[in-house]
Amino acid sequence: MEKLLFVYLVLINVIAAAVCVVDKQKAIKRRLRISEKTLFALSIIGGSFGFFLAMQTVHHKTKHTKFMLGIPLIILVQALGIYFLLTKL
Repeated sequence: MEKLLFVYLVLINVIAAAVCVVDKQKAIKRRLRISEKTLFALSIIGGSFGFFLAMQTVHHKTKHTKFMLGIPLIILVQALGIYFLLTKL
Protein backbone atom coordinates (compact mmCIF):
# COMPACT_ATOMS: atom_id res chain seq x y z
CA MET A 1 0.00 0.00 0.00
CA GLU A 2 2.73 2.48 0.97
CA LYS A 3 4.73 1.74 -2.20
CA LEU A 4 1.69 2.29 -4.41
CA LEU A 5 0.91 5.57 -2.63
CA PHE A 6 4.51 6.69 -3.06
CA VAL A 7 4.53 5.91 -6.81
CA TYR A 8 1.20 7.70 -7.26
CA LEU A 9 2.41 10.80 -5.40
CA VAL A 10 5.65 10.97 -7.37
CA LEU A 11 3.79 10.70 -10.68
CA ILE A 12 1.05 13.22 -9.87
CA ASN A 13 3.60 15.71 -8.55
CA VAL A 14 5.71 15.44 -11.70
CA ILE A 15 2.57 15.96 -13.79
CA ALA A 16 1.43 18.94 -11.69
CA ALA A 17 4.86 20.56 -11.92
CA ALA A 18 4.96 20.05 -15.68
CA VAL A 19 1.48 21.53 -16.09
CA CYS A 20 2.53 24.58 -14.06
CA VAL A 21 5.57 25.12 -16.29
CA VAL A 22 3.48 24.66 -19.45
CA ASP A 23 0.91 27.18 -18.20
CA LYS A 24 3.70 29.66 -17.47
CA GLN A 25 5.03 29.22 -21.01
CA LYS A 26 1.54 29.72 -22.41
CA ALA A 27 1.18 32.89 -20.33
CA ILE A 28 4.44 34.28 -21.70
CA LYS A 29 3.37 33.51 -25.28
CA ARG A 30 -0.17 34.83 -24.63
CA ARG A 31 -1.73 31.53 -25.67
CA LEU A 32 -4.81 29.72 -24.41
CA ARG A 33 -4.17 28.96 -20.72
CA ILE A 34 -4.82 26.03 -18.42
CA SER A 35 -7.71 26.88 -16.14
CA GLU A 36 -7.14 27.69 -12.47
CA LYS A 37 -9.73 25.01 -11.69
CA THR A 38 -7.51 22.43 -13.38
CA LEU A 39 -4.40 23.68 -11.57
CA PHE A 40 -6.15 23.40 -8.20
CA ALA A 41 -7.63 20.00 -9.13
CA LEU A 42 -4.15 18.62 -9.84
CA SER A 43 -3.02 19.94 -6.48
CA ILE A 44 -6.00 18.49 -4.62
CA ILE A 45 -5.53 15.01 -6.09
CA GLY A 46 -1.98 14.90 -4.76
CA GLY A 47 0.19 17.15 -6.91
CA SER A 48 0.33 20.11 -4.55
CA PHE A 49 4.00 19.77 -3.58
CA GLY A 50 5.21 19.50 -7.17
CA PHE A 51 2.96 22.35 -8.23
CA PHE A 52 4.23 24.55 -5.39
CA LEU A 53 7.88 23.83 -6.22
CA ALA A 54 7.28 24.62 -9.90
CA MET A 55 5.34 27.76 -8.93
CA GLN A 56 8.33 29.03 -6.95
CA THR A 57 10.87 27.96 -9.56
CA VAL A 58 9.25 29.57 -12.60
CA HIS A 59 7.51 32.37 -10.64
CA HIS A 60 4.06 31.38 -11.80
CA LYS A 61 0.92 32.42 -9.88
CA THR A 62 3.11 33.79 -7.08
CA LYS A 63 1.24 37.11 -7.07
CA HIS A 64 -2.12 35.38 -6.67
CA THR A 65 -3.14 35.15 -3.02
CA LYS A 66 -5.43 32.18 -3.61
CA PHE A 67 -2.48 30.19 -4.93
CA MET A 68 0.07 31.42 -2.39
CA LEU A 69 -2.25 30.50 0.49
CA GLY A 70 -4.31 27.74 -1.12
CA ILE A 71 -1.54 25.46 -2.33
CA PRO A 72 0.38 25.41 1.01
CA LEU A 73 -2.94 24.76 2.79
CA ILE A 74 -3.61 21.83 0.47
CA ILE A 75 -0.07 20.53 1.19
CA LEU A 76 -0.73 20.72 4.93
CA VAL A 77 -4.06 18.91 4.70
CA GLN A 78 -2.55 16.22 2.47
CA ALA A 79 0.48 15.75 4.73
CA LEU A 80 -1.84 15.26 7.71
CA GLY A 81 -3.98 12.86 5.70
CA ILE A 82 -0.98 10.79 4.63
CA TYR A 83 0.33 10.76 8.19
CA PHE A 84 -2.96 9.49 9.57
CA LEU A 85 -3.36 6.99 6.75
CA LEU A 86 0.10 5.53 7.28
CA THR A 87 -0.15 5.42 11.07
CA LYS A 88 -3.46 3.56 10.87
CA LEU A 89 -2.03 0.79 8.66
